[in-house]
Amino acid sequence: MEIAGRNINIGSLEIDGVDSSDYPDFCDAYFSYAEFDDGTELTDAELEDLTDRYGDVINMMAHEDCVSQAEDAYDRWKDSQYD
Repeated sequence: MEIAGRNINIGSLEIDGVDSSDYPDFCDAYFSYAEFDDGTELTDAELEDLTDRYGDVINMMAHEDCVSQAEDAYDRWKDSQYD
């Protein structure tokens, strides 16, 4: 992934605006934080551009976030059955 000719540190990507009731589109999700490979944080304008260009990545990350939340909820429920 790149923006403005600079590579994005994939591990730094954070999203926000994920609403499970918006499944499977997650049209309100957006990149809320990212860094370039050199550690420089993206500006709000660059984050907006990143969001516009890489909606498929946001959607994938939103799906992973929802699955993770569901698994955590299931684990908590399962653990409560044995308390």
